[in-house]
Amino acid sequence: MLNVGDTIVYPMHGAGVISAIEHCEVLGEQKSYYVLKLPMGSLKVMIPVDNANNIGLRDIISGEKVQQVLSVLKEKPERVAGSWNKRFHANLDRMKTGDLCDVAAVARNLIQQDKQRRISSGEKRLMDLAKQILVSELVYACGKEPDEIELWIEELMSQKPAAH
Repeated sequence: MLNVGDTIVYPMHGAGVISAIEHCEVLGEQKSYYVLKLPMGSLKVMIPVDNANNIGLRDIISGEKVQQVLSVLKEKPERVAGSWNKRFHANLDRMKTGDLCDVAAVARNLIQQDKQRRISSGEKRLMDLAKQILVSELVYACGKEPDEIELWIEELMSQKPAAH
């Protein structure tokens, strides 16, 4: 069981701190929820305690994994073929893995693609979500503020891409 004050990652939402455990009545049944406070915006996510093991909650990445994520951000963007709809679903599936390197690759690809030619509104929302997830976890993994992490990511991505 997780406790108030624990820092965790909730795939497709990002990293946050459990700020409370609330008990609510749902359809006549008492349910307990972890209340996850994310570092960006004022988003509060409620995660059913009895379903926490099934939804991919995990610990914050290690320093070694941070270096892998930074390497991914520096790599040359991948070109995904097909319509925007096909690219959107491929990127979404990649993000659902919960692996921050996959999220970083999606963010990198969509950010660079948007700089070259405007991406669709659906891909733009996915890009923003990928950046939010990436920033939220790096905040905790690196002990920095969201603004610092966003600037750091921009600087990394403005460097000449590394060869594969």
